[in-house]
Amino acid sequence: MIQIFNTLTNRKEPLQTIEPDSVRMYVCGPTVYNYIHIGNARPICVFDVFRRFLEYMGYEVKFVQNFTDVNDKIIRRAKEEGISPEECAEKYISAYEQDAQGLNVRPADVQPKVSGYIPKIIAFIQILIDKGYAYQAGGDVYFHTRKFSSYGKLSNQSLDDLNAGARVEINEQKTDPLDFALWKGCSPEEQHWDSPWGTGRPGWHIECSCMAKDCLGDTIDIHAGGHDLIFPHHENEIAQSEAANGVPFAHYWMHNGHINVDHKKMSKSEGNFFLTRDVAKTYGYEVIRYLMIQAQYRAPMNYTVELLNACRASLDRLYQCRETLRNTLKNAPSGECSPESSEKFTQHKNAFLQALSDDLNTADALTAVFELVRELNILCAESSTTKETLQKGSNLFEELVEILGLLYERKEETIPPEVLALVEQRKLARQEKNFPEADRLREEIRRLGYAVKETRQGVEIQKL
Repeated sequence: MIQIFNTLTNRKEPLQTIEPDSVRMYVCGPTVYNYIHIGNARPICVFDVFRRFLEYMGYEVKFVQNFTDVNDKIIRRAKEEGISPEECAEKYISAYEQDAQGLNVRPADVQPKVSGYIPKIIAFIQILIDKGYAYQAGGDVYFHTRKFSSYGKLSNQSLDDLNAGARVEINEQKTDPLDFALWKGCSPEEQHWDSPWGTGRPGWHIECSCMAKDCLGDTIDIHAGGHDLIFPHHENEIAQSEAANGVPFAHYWMHNGHINVDHKKMSKSEGNFFLTRDVAKTYGYEVIRYLMIQAQYRAPMNYTVELLNACRASLDRLYQCRETLRNTLKNAPSGECSPESSEKFTQHKNAFLQALSDDLNTADALTAVFELVRELNILCAESSTTKETLQKGSNLFEELVEILGLLYERKEETIPPEVLALVEQRKLARQEKNFPEADRLREEIRRLGYAVKETRQGVEIQKL
């Protein structure tokens, strides 16, 4: 049974979907005004693993992730770069897709953009006005927060507590400090659309309510995003959606923890702000993906160079296991998989699946993978291990790392013919006990960027 920690109820709950063996999932996507930073990479990677796991467990997943391509931040960035807001948004959508591909994140089934939903957003806002949950103030439209009696249920805050902490804004036309914008009026000189309330553009929160409804229906199974979105974004989504549709918006809410850098909040002023693509230039995207899933997703994570290096070392172990398996399989004796090994493989697989079933505990899932790696390394070192045993272990290894989305960056390379020829010459020199010549050939092979290693299963050739 899959258990999810539901932010809405503040406890773990068994996953019970609206339709059997089907999951409707909406994950808040990026506001495309800049390249994604390492904090943005965490939800992208975490919920990609969750999607892969659900599909592995037999669910048909409809996965929706939006692009916020209409936003004041985009307009400001476009002015800085001397381009239109539309050009700015498309530039950073393209950049996001490059980074997501580098992180081995599969594209969402549907990737709606705010700019393509303006008429539906206007219609959604009109429903809220007609039902008395929203009001026009000048060229703006606001959601009347106090009309939605359960406001604050996701963030576990009361209206009185929220009101006590609300900032009073000068020249504000809102009837209540807690009310939030559904539509913001603006001059025709700015990026705008026509509406019944004058020229303007949608507020931030309304877009996800509208796109989730259109793509997945009035009620969805899972809504996910970063912890920083709980309030006000997701709280406002609930208010808008449930006020307009009259039914629960999402049954489960999942939120990943934030990332600190050397125990400090990441910010440009602190000088500890890192773009994903910049880190990838040094470490590669796969190390970043591993970093994002090595801890349980709800826990805060501390980003350090030491942790990045540890993640790279862990990936090295996984790649080495794969390479050792491939080399050992070539010369392994035929024979059935031993019952003892088969039972151990089952135990490792069960431990892996139980970890992911327990609120996506990727940390324990990785522990199960490395227990399997230890077992496989022992089997590879034993000359009596059968080909069938190794193949079964190899198949399981690839199955599990595929769910985690790992081992995709380092492609198996074809060893150059000149290196293979030198390896054969060295093999003959060793057989003739001409060890000085064998050592000379080893160094020549090394100068070509490869290392040779004698094992019980034969000679291994590794790229340096």
